[in-house]
Amino acid sequence: MKTTVVAVVGSKSSGKTTTIEVLTKELAKRGHKIAAVKHIPERNFTIDSEEKDTWRFAKSGAKTIISVASNEIATIEKTDTTSLSLVDILQRCKNADFVFLEGFKRIVAKNCDVPKIVTVKSAEEALEALKVFEPIIVLTSLHPIETLNFDVPYVNVLGNGEKIVDLIEKYGREKCQRITRS
Repeated sequence: MKTTVVAVVGSKSSGKTTTIEVLTKELAKRGHKIAAVKHIPERNFTIDSEEKDTWRFAKSGAKTIISVASNEIATIEKTDTTSLSLVDILQRCKNADFVFLEGFKRIVAKNCDVPKIVTVKSAEEALEALKVFEPIIVLTSLHPIETLNFDVPYVNVLGNGEKIVDLIEKYGREKCQRITRS
């Protein structure tokens, strides 16, 4: 199976992380391997904790630090990420059936090769998203929003993971058919 990349975008606290959790749970149940990539826009953010050994290794000049624990391996790369492309990011997601990108609005907004799930808090946000992002597979929310006649399906993410995954799989099949016909 080819890797399917889906961006989950939306405003702060609109349900992006919850959406990825719901989708990951449903896809894992169906036997898929999932990768999730989180964009963290805060300047000078580090996953590494000050004064921990890994932090000390980086402080002393190591550019790659690997931490091995009983249940995980973490790789920290100290590098300028401002010029990373989507391809650079996705190369780190080997062997995944699905890759979910959380955030990365500027990189993916009009990239037609990356379908989007847009999380919204209101009908106004949904209307704005329809102008900014393409293609959009589905609009989701943590709470019901005012019903409008969108050309894109709207699904409340809570309790509807199967429906959203079905839409993602349908989108992937239709895209493959369009490519095959071209």
